[in-house]
Amino acid sequence: MRQEFSSVTRPVKELRGFRRITLNPGETKVVEFTLGPEELSYLNRDMHRVVEPGTFKIMVGGNSVDLIEAKLSVVEK
Repeated sequence: MRQEFSSVTRPVKELRGFRRITLNPGETKVVEFTLGPEELSYLNRDMHRVVEPGTFKIMVGGNSVDLIEAKLSVVEK
């Protein structure tokens, strides 16, 4: 995943919500996982774990290049 804008410099891609599955040739599977506050958070300048409002790019794939992407938005309540 990647947060498109944050108050501190973040990695271009972060591995979160990872689970390895094995498929036989031609086999398909539906895989579900949940991204919650722990997966969306990071340590800010004051070393506090925070989730900042903004847009996150979620990337799924068999490697770090060939990816399917979706976006989600985190808003303040």
